[in-house]
Amino acid sequence: MKTTTTATITATIPTPYKRKQINVDGGFNMEEEEEKKIVGIMTDGVSNGFYAVDPFFLKWTVHDMVNVAKHHWLPCFFGFGLLFFMAVEYTLPMVPASSPPFDLGFVATHLLHGLLYSWPELNTLLAALNTVFVGMQTTYILWTWLVEGRPRATISALFMFTCRGILGYSTQLPLPEEFLGSGADFPVGNVSFFLFFSGHVAGSVIASLDMRRMQRWELAWTFDVLNVLQVIRLLGTRGHYTIDLVVGVGAGILFDSLAGKYQECIRRKSIAAKEAFFS
Repeated sequence: MKTTTTATITATIPTPYKRKQINVDGGFNMEEEEEKKIVGIMTDGVSNGFYAVDPFFLKWTVHDMVNVAKHHWLPCFFGFGLLFFMAVEYTLPMVPASSPPFDLGFVATHLLHGLLYSWPELNTLLAALNTVFVGMQTTYILWTWLVEGRPRATISALFMFTCRGILGYSTQLPLPEEFLGSGADFPVGNVSFFLFFSGHVAGSVIASLDMRRMQRWELAWTFDVLNVLQVIRLLGTRGHYTIDLVVGVGAGILFDSLAGKYQECIRRKSIAAKEAFFS
């Protein structure tokens, strides 16, 4: 007759969760904490020398699922978004190679495009103002390093523009057919430029994030508003595809984070070297 030994192991759950007793037979000896529900824990037990898996989802109740929908509505929303766009992607006809890319941002700004096309002076004025805004970004980013001695924003910009150059050269997107250029736009002089991704937008995000770190809230919000207006103008002139601008926002956040990690890594190495020297 076979016997099964039941043991109890203690699992330490990281803060803010409490220590709980988990039985190898899959049962939980814990108080119900609705807002501290641990999602994704699997209990592993030993029975007759074999590892057994007790699936977590088999313990779900209707009450649990209601709480998930109530307290974790954002992941649920993204879950429905996944299913919706899977249906869209697998049923949407592909754009033929002979046709220009479809861009929803171009559709949304068709009235602005028509206005700028019929009024070249306004297009030139907005291009010049946008160039001033790019100069503001550049000045602030360099100021934080050269004057304030805080290089993070500058490192972020260097990371970002290097990566942008690699990606822009690797996949050279066609210039939109309705592009409205201007000699006053940056880069000044109607020179060629990479479409993917937008350095205008990414640079503005990097500057705005640094302003928030320094609690320069009014300046940060000003840059954010100007960045939104810049995005609308770039779509209206067909200077960038929508994907270029959206990725520009993500690139600004990403490279600011990477620059912070780089600085932290250098700081730790410096501390370790000093400790090794004095030890």
